[in-house]
Amino acid sequence: MKIAVLVFPGSNCDHDAYHALKHVVSADAQFVWHKEGSLSGFDGVVIPGGFTYGDYLRTGALAKLSPVMGAVRRFADGGGPVIGICNGFQILLEAGLLPGAMIVNESLKFVCDYVTLRTESSRTPFTAAIPEGTVLRIPVAHYQGNYYADDETIRRVEGNGQVVFRYCDAEGNVTLEANPNGSISSIAGICSEKGNVLGMMPHPERCTEPEMGSADGRRLFDSMLSWIKENAR
Repeated sequence: MKIAVLVFPGSNCDHDAYHALKHVVSADAQFVWHKEGSLSGFDGVVIPGGFTYGDYLRTGALAKLSPVMGAVRRFADGGGPVIGICNGFQILLEAGLLPGAMIVNESLKFVCDYVTLRTESSRTPFTAAIPEGTVLRIPVAHYQGNYYADDETIRRVEGNGQVVFRYCDAEGNVTLEANPNGSISSIAGICSEKGNVLGMMPHPERCTEPEMGSADGRRLFDSMLSWIKENAR
């Protein structure tokens, strides 16, 4: 089972994702340079966090133009599982693979902390093994993690069941205090209409072992591998 970990100039969470996949959940993880034009032979794709191209223009705006993103689009169109984490989520939004946009945190400050998330949907490969309503403890680290979309898009995303995670308190209640960045409707992660593409601001790859303060992130990668086994293409 081969999982691609994409590497762009400026990626800095690629090795965290590789470790989680290779050494924690025992997947055949392989780095894929952003100039590659094919993802043939891979069963899943991880777009890790980082500061692609320094985020000097607009976060993720240059990364979306990398040759590998054409391959990601074809992989996703074919139903393959794709997860974009933090900067990876921003790249998926910029590439139009997910709806909406990311703006600066409401506080205008960089946020680096553990948060709690309520699982809203089990329809994605990454949450298929996580019951809806489950509260996960996963860290965030971002300056532009404030998810935004116009009213029509939000109605469509909500109506289609594309909201996968919301920020919540430890009991699973969605509150303003639990929202670290001001995201509309406390959205922490959304998926594509088909459900196979997930974008999320929190970092599951940073909490796959108890020594990290939480192992909840492992549940997403375990879920992905189980989904791939059950849906071998």
